Amino acid sequence: MSLESTNTPPEAEADDYLQRRALRRGSAGWVLLTGLGVAYVVSGDYSGWNFGLAEGGFGGLAIAMVLMGAMYACMVFALAELSSILPTAGGGYGFARRALGPWGGFLTGTAILIEYVLAPAAIVIFIGDYVESLGLFGLESGWPMYLVCFAIFLGIHLWGVGEALRFSFVVTGIAVAALLVFVLAALPAFSFGSLDDIPVDTSALGSGSWLPFGLLGIWAAFPFGMWFFLGVEGVPLAAEETRDPARTLPKAIRWSMGILVVLAVVTFVAAAGARGSAAIQDAGNPLVAALQPDGEATALSRVVNYAGLAGLVASFFSLIYAGSRQLFALSRAGYLPRFLSLTSRRKAPYLGLLVPGTIGFLLAAVSGNGARMLNIAVFGATISYALMSLSHIVLRRREPELPRPYRTPGGTLTSSVALVLACSALVATFLVDVTAALIALAVYAVATAYFGLYSRKRLVAKAPEEEFAALAAAEAELARD
Repeated sequence: MSLESTNTPPEAEADDYLQRRALRRGSAGWVLLTGLGVAYVVSGDYSGWNFGLAEGGFGGLAIAMVLMGAMYACMVFALAELSSILPTAGGGYGFARRALGPWGGFLTGTAILIEYVLAPAAIVIFIGDYVESLGLFGLESGWPMYLVCFAIFLGIHLWGVGEALRFSFVVTGIAVAALLVFVLAALPAFSFGSLDDIPVDTSALGSGSWLPFGLLGIWAAFPFGMWFFLGVEGVPLAAEETRDPARTLPKAIRWSMGILVVLAVVTFVAAAGARGSAAIQDAGNPLVAALQPDGEATALSRVVNYAGLAGLVASFFSLIYAGSRQLFALSRAGYLPRFLSLTSRRKAPYLGLLVPGTIGFLLAAVSGNGARMLNIAVFGATISYALMSLSHIVLRRREPELPRPYRTPGGTLTSSVALVLACSALVATFLVDVTAALIALAVYAVATAYFGLYSRKRLVAKAPEEEFAALAAAEAELARD
């Protein structure tokens, strides 16, 4: 993009423009960021993934989980390299902006924003259901409960990023500890025969006891295999609030992914083997169902139930953070209205928190369909994964001499694997919920029209992502001369 295509404030006002849009730097090290990466995802270990058993059976979901785990592993290694090169709050949008231009940046950022606005709206519904099922304070699931959740957790984020990440770290620790307790409690009842007890659809191609719905069931289970990892890619969004981001972000991303892989495998196998895949495939709370073979609550199942609520809170809280930083970065650069990137005295993007929070609350209160909103979020996520993986490939080939404090093992082969699997997962979303995919496409189309007709000509050259792109363009021009 040429500098003439921007509409930045005059040079005299540029410093003031960025000062009013500054985040608190140095608030997090790699330990807090690792906790953030796990927090994004941990609620997916407690519920949601088990619906994939109804699509592919144990074998189909297991293969889907392995393939989606490979996709995330390859992608986070690529993101680790990209975040060491471009440590800005834009995360995936910033990477795509450098590699694919303003259109690529906007399309990637919008896809990420769809994921991080819709996912908290879905999770707050699940929080309400948990609170009601546990009989806490006599509360019922509904809009008052959703409002309380958004108000409390937005308030903590507005207080400051350091406080927010520490709160998230503690709640995530509780949820992870309870997962390990669940696994140990489920082991005495574990049976290999329980894993493949779903009746076989003999009409399905390639069907058998391990693949009761055939080969197509593997593909249909892709979105549910993603739930064990969905959101971990949000770690780079904390780049501008991190100490030594070029070293810290790659380390935190790798540790987060390693922890999530272990949790995914042990939780999935223990839950299905303790009670049986057929018994938990439709359960809203599969881990509790796995510990209650006769349907009667036990002291241990209650502990896991409360921990499930902690996991939902951790993911809800961290996804609010991710959505606010993505909105902040897009707004600061002019892709979205600039006023949305203003920060408070405590360096919190208050409108970036309040606007998506309000949208999320309204979606939850009006819709009440958490599963559909999660499917829409997954659709947006898969688009962003494909574009971020492509960005790694493009930058490796176009700018091979770019300083890379961290380099992706396997190079472009690694990101190419992520790209192919992300495209496969995108198509799989249509197999699960066509309506959700079409809704996501409609939102995407409206956002794209806004950018093409309006904001594309009003980008801010002083924004970090735009400055990176301008410097790269200038260096390329000098090289040609």
